[in-house]
Amino acid sequence: MASQNHPHPEVPRAARPRRTQGGNPAVASHSFPLRVFYEDTDAGGMVYHANYLKFAERGRSEMLRSLGFPHRKLGAEEGVGFTVRRCTVEYRAPARLEDALTVDTRLTEIGAATLTVHQQVCRDGEVLADLDILVACVGRDGRPRRLPGALRAALATDNSLP
Repeated sequence: MASQNHPHPEVPRAARPRRTQGGNPAVASHSFPLRVFYEDTDAGGMVYHANYLKFAERGRSEMLRSLGFPHRKLGAEEGVGFTVRRCTVEYRAPARLEDALTVDTRLTEIGAATLTVHQQVCRDGEVLADLDILVACVGRDGRPRRLPGALRAALATDNSLP
């Protein structure tokens, strides 16, 4: 059911806590608005397929920033960053020049050193691209590192991200 604050029923703005296959409650969700610029499009005026990955990256980054964990802070204070380990994308419909889009991001599982994220790029409630992404927390040396405790706590308890 769509709401006035969040018109996309596929990814609610504030997901209810639920148990994932791993048994972890995963509740963080976020919506990020963006506009399609000329640089995002191909010769036919449609968003080039790889740019949906950029849009998704921006959505995940803004979700972390809204929790008080921008990438620069995580790197400087915790010595960690994130890298995409796996990504699947289902392209459903094209976005076009000047479309107003939202990137809806919902955390679905918190692992020891990974986050599983479901993202949708939408236009007026229509899902244009559906992404399932596994990101890994890595140290400066590129090797896996456990998620920082404060970040884990914020992700597991904050179900009302802006």
